[in-house]
Amino acid sequence: MVKLRAARPGEAEELTALVLRSKAHWGYDAGFLAACAPELRIAAGEVAQRRIVVAEGAADGRVLGLASLEGGPPVARLGLLFVEPEAIGRGVGRRLYRDALRRAAALGFRGLLIDADPHAAGFYRAMGALGPPDHGAAGGPPEPPAGLVRFEAVPAPPAAWARAWTGGGPAVHVGNVAEYNAQFADASLDREQRAARHYACLAAFYSPWPRALVLPGAVPPDWIRRVGRVLEWEGVEVYDGLAEGGPGLSAGPGLPAGSGPAARAGLPDAGLSDAVRARPALAGRLGGTGLPLVPWGLTAGFARLAGRPWRPRELRYESKSAAHGLFGRILAGGGHPGILLPGQWPAPTRWAAARLLAARARAGEGTVLKSEHGVGGSGTTLVSAERVRAAGGARAVLRALPRGPLLVEEYVAGPADPREPRDLTYDGFVDGSGRVHEVGGAVMDVAGAGYRGATVGPGVVPAWAREPLLAFGGAVGRELSAAGYRGWFDVDFVADGAGRLAPTEANLRLTGPSIAFMVAARLDELRGAGHFVRIADRVELGARLPEAALDELCEVLERGCARLGAVFLPAIPTGAFEPAPWLGVLVAAYSRRVLDAAEALVRAEALAVGAAFAGGQRAEEPPRSPASSKSNGEGGFRVR
Repeated sequence: MVKLRAARPGEAEELTALVLRSKAHWGYDAGFLAACAPELRIAAGEVAQRRIVVAEGAADGRVLGLASLEGGPPVARLGLLFVEPEAIGRGVGRRLYRDALRRAAALGFRGLLIDADPHAAGFYRAMGALGPPDHGAAGGPPEPPAGLVRFEAVPAPPAAWARAWTGGGPAVHVGNVAEYNAQFADASLDREQRAARHYACLAAFYSPWPRALVLPGAVPPDWIRRVGRVLEWEGVEVYDGLAEGGPGLSAGPGLPAGSGPAARAGLPDAGLSDAVRARPALAGRLGGTGLPLVPWGLTAGFARLAGRPWRPRELRYESKSAAHGLFGRILAGGGHPGILLPGQWPAPTRWAAARLLAARARAGEGTVLKSEHGVGGSGTTLVSAERVRAAGGARAVLRALPRGPLLVEEYVAGPADPREPRDLTYDGFVDGSGRVHEVGGAVMDVAGAGYRGATVGPGVVPAWAREPLLAFGGAVGRELSAAGYRGWFDVDFVADGAGRLAPTEANLRLTGPSIAFMVAARLDELRGAGHFVRIADRVELGARLPEAALDELCEVLERGCARLGAVFLPAIPTGAFEPAPWLGVLVAAYSRRVLDAAEALVRAEALAVGAAFAGGQRAEEPPRSPASSKSNGEGGFRVR
C-alpha cells in the first residue's frame, strides 16, 4: 500500500534522481539520459508550481514515485509520472495517475495532455487515456516532443447525482430483488424467484462504490475481486449465501419459515432483509459502518433493517394502472407536447379482457396485455390482430397467459426506420429531503415485450427525444416526491413514428439501466469523461461452466475487450451455473462503434469457449467452491 502527499521543496534533488533511475529502467544509454537530464530535473522552487505529488510506502515512508500536474486552465499537462524501478507493476503509477486526473477535475481543467515515453504507452491506454489526438489542427494541441507519444484525457469530477445518491462515498448494497418482487404477488412472476436470485448479483453496482454486498445466494469467490480491480474498489466485504435454504429466500436462523407476508400470499418467503436482522452480529456490523444502506427496492423488511418508516403507499405507482393514471394527470396539466398517452383499460375478468382484445383485433389494432406488476417484460404480451386470428380468437390467446387481472393497452407503432431507437427510459431519484435528481436517459434493448439490456452515454438519446424525455421524467419525479416516495425511479417510453414519446410504466426501484449509469459514473471519474456503458442481461454460454472455467472465460473477455479499447465486467456470474447457462455482462467504451464491437466479441467468445465444455460435462450442478459455501453464522464472508 502507498499513500500520496504533496512533495516538499527540500526533496527536489532526491526526486530528480528517482526520475532519472526510472527513465534508465527502459534501457536508454548514458548519452541519451544525459541529453534528457536538463528537461527531467526538478528545481526546489518548482515543486509547488508544478503541483508535484509523491507516493510513499505506507510502512516505511520511502518515496516510490511522483507525478506533476502542470499549466493553467483549460488544459493541464501531466509533466512527470515516474516510479522507482523496483516498484513498477505494484500499482504506484496507477495511484499517481488517478490522483492527477482527480486533481485536474477538482481544479476545473477540461483536458489533460500526456506526452509519454513509448514504453509507457500501454500503461496510459490501460488507464483509459485516449490518443493520439489530431495534432496541429486549428486550435488543437501542438505536436508532442520528438520521441514521445501524446495521449489525452477529460478530467471528470464525480457526477452530481452520484454524490447526492450516497453522499459521495461508499455504501452497503442489499440485493433484495426477490424480496421486492414478492411483495406484489404478481401471477406473472416466477414463483421460485430463480431469476431474482441471479439478478441480486447486480447489488455490486447499486452505487458507484460499494463497501459491502449482502446477497441471498453464493457467488463465485473471484467475481468481486475481478470487478473491483477494474473499478478500483478496495476492501469490499461480501456476505453471500444468506438464504440458501430453498426457493426464493429462506427465513434464516431464528425466523419461522413461511411467516412473512409473501408466504401468506402463497409465494416463498423472500425476506433477505429479515435474514440479515436474524443475524445480530451481521446486522450490527452493517449498521455500525455509518454508511447508507442501498436496496434494489423498498420493502417492509428493508425498512426494519434500515430503521426507516415503512409507508406501503410509497410504492403505489409501481402498479402499471396507477402509473398510467399519474401520467394522465401530468399531461392534463399541459406543458408536454412531445408526449402522448396510450389508451389503457382494466379488465377485471378474463371474459372482459377477451371482449376488449377481440374488438381491437376486429378493428385491425394491435394491443399490449399487461399484468399490474410484471418486471423486465414478464406479464407483458404484444398481440397483433393477425395473432388473434391465427390463434382462433382472443380467448385462445388469453389461455396462454399467466392467470390474474390484466390491463389492455393501446399498441403504439414505432418509427419506420429500424435504426431509430424504439424503447427509451428516464432515470432519476428522490432524496431523503424530497428533492428530485435527474440521472439521465438511456436506450433499452427490448425484443417483443422483453427487456434485454440498455445503453447509456453521451448522445444515446436522440436530440428530438431528449428534451421531452427529461421534462416528463422530472415531472413524474416531482409527483412521486409529493406522494412521499423516496428512492430511485425510472419512466419507460416507446417512441412512435411521429417523433413523440409514449410513457408505458414507472419502476420504483433500481433497474438494469440504473446499473449502467452507476458504472459510467465510476469509469468517468477514474478514466475520464465520455464513457458509453451497455448492460446485456443474458449472454448465452455454449455450456455450463465450473467456477475455474468461468473465471478463465472472464479473463479472456477482459483481455479481448481491452485490445479493442473497451472495458468488460461480469455483472451476473451465477447464471453460468444454470442448466441453460448465461452470463450478465457490462461493456464500456468511448465510442458506440467500439462498444458494439466489444459486445459482439463477448457474445462470440462466450459461445465458443462454452462449446469446449459441452461434450463432457455432467448434468448435475457444478460443485460450489469452499469459499462460496463456508459459513461463520453470518453467511459467507470475504473481503475483496
